[in-house]
Amino acid sequence: MVPATLEIDEDSYAITIGRTSRGPLFPLQPLVDRLGGELVRGAYDEGWTLSMLGRDVLFGAGSPALSEGEEFTRLSQPPADTVLGIAVPLDLLQDTLGRSLGYEIEWRAFESILSIRRFQPRRLSVRPEIVHFQGTTTLAFEFSEVPRYRLSEEPGRVVVSIQGDRLEGQGGRPTSDPLVRQVLVEPSRIVVSLAPDARSQSYVLEAPYRLVFDIYAAEPSAGGEVATQEIARPRRRDGVHTIVIDPGHGGTETGAIGPSGVEEKDLTLVLAQALKRRLESRLPVKVVLTRSDDSNLPLEARTSIANQNKADLFISLHLNSAYGASAHGAETYILSSTATDARAADFAEVENRSAGEAVVSDSGDPLYDLQLILWDLSQSHHLSESLSFASLVQEELNGALGLRDRGVKQAPFRVLMGASMPSVLVELGFLSNPKEESMLQDPAYRAQLVGALVRAVIRYRSSRGGTGAVAPQVEAAAPGLVVPGTAAPGTVGPDNQASGGDGEGRR
Repeated sequence: MVPATLEIDEDSYAITIGRTSRGPLFPLQPLVDRLGGELVRGAYDEGWTLSMLGRDVLFGAGSPALSEGEEFTRLSQPPADTVLGIAVPLDLLQDTLGRSLGYEIEWRAFESILSIRRFQPRRLSVRPEIVHFQGTTTLAFEFSEVPRYRLSEEPGRVVVSIQGDRLEGQGGRPTSDPLVRQVLVEPSRIVVSLAPDARSQSYVLEAPYRLVFDIYAAEPSAGGEVATQEIARPRRRDGVHTIVIDPGHGGTETGAIGPSGVEEKDLTLVLAQALKRRLESRLPVKVVLTRSDDSNLPLEARTSIANQNKADLFISLHLNSAYGASAHGAETYILSSTATDARAADFAEVENRSAGEAVVSDSGDPLYDLQLILWDLSQSHHLSESLSFASLVQEELNGALGLRDRGVKQAPFRVLMGASMPSVLVELGFLSNPKEESMLQDPAYRAQLVGALVRAVIRYRSSRGGTGAVAPQVEAAAPGLVVPGTAAPGTVGPDNQASGGDGEGRR
């Protein structure tokens, strides 16, 4: 423990701090005594609760995690029990006392001074956007700078209290939304008035900073009254229990066509059926196909099927195509309103147009733009999980089959929009490449592709707390995986590396 100075506005105090290789640790109780709040040790001396203006933040010695409700924040280092009480890192002070009570907290290491000052007030602009889609209202507030605020829920309304700043663009905004009655912006707060049966959940999106509320209708109880403890959107169980697999295209939408005439829609259906059988034989999961025959299916219907089945994972299977014949390998996409690169944007445009959908970049439709905002916000809940699963898919495909790693990318695919679960679109090869087209017609090779996807699901399910035994498996060619209208050629090995340029343009 070493001496330091605490400066609060114009007053100075002597304090003792701890030092570790990760930085200083500051005694919390003296700061709470001077700034406000309440610090309580948990039962049996397990953990601490810091209460400030309606916020209850939990943390413990030796754990680098800060929790508030269902939200967790990782700290720069764990708090520590000392002879002077619990000592905490700087980021914990900034996130709790700083954010809640309106203080700017800075450690000036060269002078050994912990400086705490009231925030200088800023004038922030705020722009609300409200969209209602499929029984859910999404209300987003976009701020010109990251605000300092406190969030509280009261009967019939949600209040965002601004700490130390002032909001511009004040005024009331009655709405025709079935779940939101009014949005009121005042200099020091935002008040969202809800319908009597409405409940809300909130989250934050960055760049630009947006405070977002998902608002749902509460479910009526057996006696006809509103059950306040339940909301319409189901709370998903931990783990992966239901998987929806989407065979790309179908019916009049053939998708890519190979040099020998093989159609993408046929291959994706065969692959999806094999993947369903393999997953259900190896895992205690329910697997649903969006289509089980050669039929047309609108893109929005595919994610609707996943939502209706309360799926924990949505996998859309596709095959690629390019202007050149040498492009090869697999790539996996997750949803984003902004494409990773120009090729990903072109690919999404082709896929969206092939299904008769509006092209994202050329839509010019305000309603479509609002839907895109909603879908983007919805998938932001699942972005990290989608990315995690997509990375596992790429790992398995590249490692087991020697496919060229084309990476995980993002693009505005309509087939992924609206899914309320982690979702990916997998391109399993290039039909425009004669060698890959031939391999994709081989049941043994398709069985290897399916096996790689199954292993990715098993690994992902394990990371999500999946339970139940995994049945042992012998990797072998699944019989009967012959695409209609094609002959199964002889076995082709997994080494499909091709030399030369890729011919990246899409067809």
